[in-house]
Amino acid sequence: MSLLRDALVALTYPLALTLAVLLLALLAHRLRWMRTAGVLALAAFAWSAFWSIPHNAEWLRSSLEDRYVVAPDPASLPKADAIVVLGGGGYTWINRPGVTLEKLKYSRLAAGVRLYDAGRAPRVILSGGGEGVRTEACNMARGMEKLGVPHSALLIEERSTDTTTNAKYSAQIAREHDIHRVLLVTSALHMPRASLLFRRNGIQVVEVPVPEPTAGESWADRWLPSPRALWKSGRALKEYAGLLALCVEGKTT
Repeated sequence: MSLLRDALVALTYPLALTLAVLLLALLAHRLRWMRTAGVLALAAFAWSAFWSIPHNAEWLRSSLEDRYVVAPDPASLPKADAIVVLGGGGYTWINRPGVTLEKLKYSRLAAGVRLYDAGRAPRVILSGGGEGVRTEACNMARGMEKLGVPHSALLIEERSTDTTTNAKYSAQIAREHDIHRVLLVTSALHMPRASLLFRRNGIQVVEVPVPEPTAGESWADRWLPSPRALWKSGRALKEYAGLLALCVEGKTT
Protein backbone atom coordinates (compact mmCIF):
# COMPACT_ATOMS: atom_id res chain seq x y z
CA MET A 1 0.00 0.00 0.00
CA SER A 2 2.86 2.33 0.84
CA LEU A 3 4.53 1.65 -2.52
CA LEU A 4 1.26 2.37 -4.34
CA ARG A 5 0.85 5.64 -2.45
CA ASP A 6 4.43 6.69 -3.23
CA ALA A 7 3.90 5.86 -6.91
CA LEU A 8 0.72 7.94 -7.06
CA VAL A 9 2.44 10.86 -5.34
CA ALA A 10 5.30 10.63 -7.86
CA LEU A 11 2.81 10.85 -10.73
CA THR A 12 1.58 14.25 -9.51
CA TYR A 13 4.80 15.72 -10.88
CA PRO A 14 4.18 16.57 -14.55
CA LEU A 15 7.33 14.97 -15.96
CA ALA A 16 6.69 11.71 -14.12
CA LEU A 17 3.16 11.47 -15.48
CA THR A 18 4.40 12.43 -18.95
CA LEU A 19 6.92 9.58 -18.90
CA ALA A 20 4.26 7.14 -17.67
CA VAL A 21 1.86 8.12 -20.45
CA LEU A 22 4.65 7.92 -23.03
CA LEU A 23 5.27 4.33 -21.94
CA LEU A 24 1.59 3.65 -22.54
CA ALA A 25 1.91 5.29 -25.95
CA LEU A 26 4.87 3.03 -26.74
CA LEU A 27 2.84 -0.01 -25.73
CA ALA A 28 -0.06 1.14 -27.92
CA HIS A 29 2.38 1.59 -30.82
CA ARG A 30 3.70 -1.94 -30.35
CA LEU A 31 0.11 -3.18 -30.49
CA ARG A 32 -0.34 -1.15 -33.70
CA TRP A 33 -2.94 1.11 -32.17
CA MET A 34 -1.41 4.04 -34.02
CA ARG A 35 -4.09 6.62 -33.42
CA THR A 36 -4.23 5.84 -29.69
CA ALA A 37 -0.44 6.01 -29.48
CA GLY A 38 -0.40 9.39 -31.19
CA VAL A 39 -3.09 10.84 -28.92
CA LEU A 40 -1.33 9.57 -25.79
CA ALA A 41 2.05 10.96 -26.87
CA LEU A 42 0.56 14.35 -27.71
CA ALA A 43 -1.30 14.52 -24.39
CA ALA A 44 1.85 13.54 -22.49
CA PHE A 45 3.95 16.33 -23.98
CA ALA A 46 1.12 18.87 -23.71
CA TRP A 47 0.68 18.14 -19.98
CA SER A 48 4.29 18.99 -19.07
CA ALA A 49 4.45 21.86 -21.55
CA PHE A 50 1.38 23.51 -20.00
CA TRP A 51 2.67 23.30 -16.44
CA SER A 52 6.16 24.47 -17.39
CA ILE A 53 4.78 27.95 -18.14
CA PRO A 54 5.35 30.15 -15.04
CA HIS A 55 2.00 31.95 -15.41
CA ASN A 56 0.15 28.63 -15.26
CA ALA A 57 2.21 27.42 -12.31
CA GLU A 58 1.48 30.62 -10.36
CA TRP A 59 -2.23 30.39 -11.19
CA LEU A 60 -2.41 26.85 -9.84
CA ARG A 61 -0.42 27.68 -6.73
CA SER A 62 -2.43 30.82 -5.94
CA SER A 63 -5.60 28.73 -5.77
CA LEU A 64 -4.06 27.15 -2.65
CA GLU A 65 -1.93 29.99 -1.32
CA ASP A 66 -4.73 32.57 -1.34
CA ARG A 67 -6.94 30.59 1.04
CA TYR A 68 -5.24 32.19 4.04
CA VAL A 69 -4.11 35.79 4.41
CA VAL A 70 -0.47 36.46 5.24
CA ALA A 71 -0.51 38.68 8.34
CA PRO A 72 1.71 41.76 7.86
CA ASP A 73 2.25 42.11 11.62
CA PRO A 74 2.67 39.07 13.93
CA ALA A 75 1.29 41.13 16.84
CA SER A 76 -2.07 41.28 15.05
CA LEU A 77 -2.51 37.51 15.39
CA PRO A 78 -4.28 35.96 18.40
CA LYS A 79 -2.34 34.37 21.23
CA ALA A 80 -2.07 30.60 21.48
CA ASP A 81 -0.59 27.91 23.70
CA ALA A 82 2.24 27.19 21.27
CA ILE A 83 3.68 27.87 17.85
CA VAL A 84 4.16 24.86 15.55
CA VAL A 85 6.72 25.20 12.77
CA LEU A 86 6.74 22.44 10.17
CA GLY A 87 9.99 21.41 8.52
CA GLY A 88 10.71 22.37 4.94
CA GLY A 89 13.23 24.45 3.09
CA GLY A 90 16.95 24.81 3.43
CA TYR A 91 18.90 25.69 6.54
CA THR A 92 22.27 26.59 5.04
CA TRP A 93 21.83 30.14 6.35
CA ILE A 94 22.26 28.83 9.90
CA ASN A 95 26.04 28.72 9.43
CA ARG A 96 26.27 32.13 7.75
CA PRO A 97 27.34 35.14 9.82
CA GLY A 98 25.20 38.24 9.96
CA VAL A 99 21.85 36.56 9.30
CA THR A 100 18.87 38.60 10.54
CA LEU A 101 15.10 38.14 10.49
CA GLU A 102 14.80 40.84 7.84
CA LYS A 103 16.90 38.75 5.45
CA LEU A 104 14.69 35.67 5.88
CA LYS A 105 11.47 36.80 4.26
CA TYR A 106 10.43 33.34 3.07
CA SER A 107 11.65 31.29 6.04
CA ARG A 108 9.21 29.32 8.18
CA LEU A 109 11.67 29.44 11.07
CA ALA A 110 11.89 33.21 10.85
CA ALA A 111 8.09 33.44 10.86
CA GLY A 112 8.03 31.32 14.01
CA VAL A 113 10.63 33.54 15.66
CA ARG A 114 8.60 36.67 14.82
CA LEU A 115 5.55 35.14 16.49
CA TYR A 116 7.58 34.22 19.57
CA ASP A 117 9.14 37.68 19.79
CA ALA A 118 5.67 39.22 19.49
CA GLY A 119 4.56 37.25 22.55
CA ARG A 120 1.98 35.20 20.65
CA ALA A 121 2.91 31.94 22.44
CA PRO A 122 5.44 30.84 25.10
CA ARG A 123 6.51 27.59 23.42
CA VAL A 124 7.51 26.42 19.96
CA ILE A 125 7.06 22.88 18.60
CA LEU A 126 9.51 22.10 15.80
CA SER A 127 8.37 19.19 13.65
CA GLY A 128 10.62 17.34 11.21
CA GLY A 129 12.31 13.96 11.23
CA GLY A 130 15.04 12.50 9.08
CA GLU A 131 18.04 10.23 9.17
CA GLY A 132 21.65 10.90 10.03
CA VAL A 133 23.38 12.75 12.81
CA ARG A 134 20.88 15.61 12.90
CA THR A 135 17.16 15.41 12.23
CA GLU A 136 15.43 18.30 10.54
CA ALA A 137 13.90 19.38 13.85
CA CYS A 138 17.38 19.57 15.39
CA ASN A 139 18.57 21.83 12.57
CA MET A 140 15.47 23.94 13.05
CA ALA A 141 16.26 24.26 16.76
CA ARG A 142 19.76 25.50 15.89
CA GLY A 143 18.23 28.11 13.63
CA MET A 144 15.70 29.20 16.25
CA GLU A 145 18.40 29.59 18.88
CA LYS A 146 20.59 31.54 16.45
CA LEU A 147 17.70 33.96 15.96
CA GLY A 148 17.25 34.42 19.71
CA VAL A 149 14.67 31.88 20.87
CA PRO A 150 15.84 30.17 24.11
CA HIS A 151 16.29 26.40 24.03
CA SER A 152 13.95 26.08 27.03
CA ALA A 153 11.04 27.29 24.86
CA LEU A 154 11.53 24.59 22.22
CA LEU A 155 9.75 21.25 21.98
CA ILE A 156 11.33 18.89 19.45
CA GLU A 157 9.32 16.44 17.32
CA GLU A 158 11.72 14.41 15.20
CA ARG A 159 9.86 11.20 14.34
CA SER A 160 7.73 12.53 11.48
CA THR A 161 8.41 11.75 7.84
CA ASP A 162 5.53 13.58 6.14
CA THR A 163 2.68 15.98 6.86
CA THR A 164 0.44 13.23 8.25
CA THR A 165 3.00 12.27 10.87
CA ASN A 166 3.90 15.94 11.46
CA ALA A 167 0.33 16.38 12.68
CA LYS A 168 0.14 13.06 14.54
CA TYR A 169 3.32 13.41 16.57
CA SER A 170 2.97 17.16 17.14
CA ALA A 171 -0.52 16.50 18.52
CA GLN A 172 0.95 13.94 20.91
CA ILE A 173 3.46 16.49 22.20
CA ALA A 174 0.69 19.07 22.47
CA ARG A 175 -1.44 16.80 24.66
CA GLU A 176 1.54 15.96 26.87
CA HIS A 177 2.12 19.69 27.53
CA ASP A 178 -1.55 20.74 27.83
CA ILE A 179 -1.42 22.60 24.51
CA HIS A 180 -4.81 23.01 22.83
CA ARG A 181 -4.47 25.94 20.44
CA VAL A 182 -1.49 26.51 18.15
CA LEU A 183 -0.26 28.99 15.61
CA LEU A 184 0.59 26.72 12.69
CA VAL A 185 3.50 27.91 10.53
CA THR A 186 4.17 26.39 7.12
CA SER A 187 4.27 27.56 3.52
CA ALA A 188 1.08 29.10 2.13
CA LEU A 189 0.99 26.34 -0.48
CA HIS A 190 1.16 23.61 2.15
CA MET A 191 -1.20 25.24 4.65
CA PRO A 192 -4.62 23.90 3.51
CA ARG A 193 -3.55 20.25 3.86
CA ALA A 194 -1.48 20.81 7.01
CA SER A 195 -4.28 22.70 8.75
CA LEU A 196 -6.80 19.99 7.93
CA LEU A 197 -4.53 17.26 9.29
CA PHE A 198 -3.84 19.11 12.54
CA ARG A 199 -7.55 19.73 13.08
CA ARG A 200 -8.27 16.05 12.49
CA ASN A 201 -5.79 15.31 15.29
CA GLY A 202 -7.78 17.43 17.71
CA ILE A 203 -5.69 20.61 17.63
CA GLN A 204 -7.22 24.09 17.35
CA VAL A 205 -5.34 25.88 14.59
CA VAL A 206 -4.64 29.50 13.74
CA GLU A 207 -3.06 29.44 10.29
CA VAL A 208 0.11 31.49 9.76
CA PRO A 209 1.07 30.97 6.10
CA VAL A 210 4.55 31.87 4.88
CA PRO A 211 4.77 33.18 1.29
CA GLU A 212 7.15 31.77 -1.28
CA PRO A 213 8.95 33.65 -4.09
CA THR A 214 6.85 34.22 -7.19
CA ALA A 215 7.73 34.65 -10.84
CA GLY A 216 8.88 38.05 -12.08
CA GLU A 217 6.60 40.50 -13.86
CA SER A 218 8.31 40.59 -17.25
CA TRP A 219 6.83 38.77 -20.23
CA ALA A 220 9.69 36.28 -20.26
CA ASP A 221 9.37 35.58 -16.53
CA ARG A 222 5.66 34.87 -16.92
CA TRP A 223 5.42 32.99 -20.20
CA LEU A 224 8.71 31.31 -21.12
CA PRO A 225 8.67 27.62 -20.04
CA SER A 226 11.14 26.74 -17.32
CA PRO A 227 12.12 23.69 -15.21
CA ARG A 228 11.45 25.70 -12.05
CA ALA A 229 7.86 26.39 -13.11
CA LEU A 230 7.42 22.68 -13.80
CA TRP A 231 8.72 21.87 -10.32
CA LYS A 232 6.46 24.47 -8.71
CA SER A 233 3.45 23.10 -10.59
CA GLY A 234 4.32 19.62 -9.37
CA ARG A 235 4.31 20.75 -5.74
CA ALA A 236 0.87 22.30 -6.15
CA LEU A 237 -0.51 19.21 -7.88
CA LYS A 238 0.87 17.09 -5.05
CA GLU A 239 -0.99 19.25 -2.53
CA TYR A 240 -4.23 18.87 -4.47
CA ALA A 241 -3.74 15.11 -4.63
CA GLY A 242 -3.18 15.05 -0.87
CA LEU A 243 -6.32 17.11 -0.22
CA LEU A 244 -8.35 14.82 -2.47
CA ALA A 245 -7.09 11.78 -0.57
CA LEU A 246 -8.06 13.41 2.73
CA CYS A 247 -11.53 14.22 1.43
CA VAL A 248 -12.06 10.63 0.30
CA GLU A 249 -10.73 9.34 3.62
CA GLY A 250 -13.01 11.70 5.53
CA LYS A 251 -16.06 10.35 3.74
CA THR A 252 -15.16 6.72 4.31
CA THR A 253 -13.86 6.67 7.90
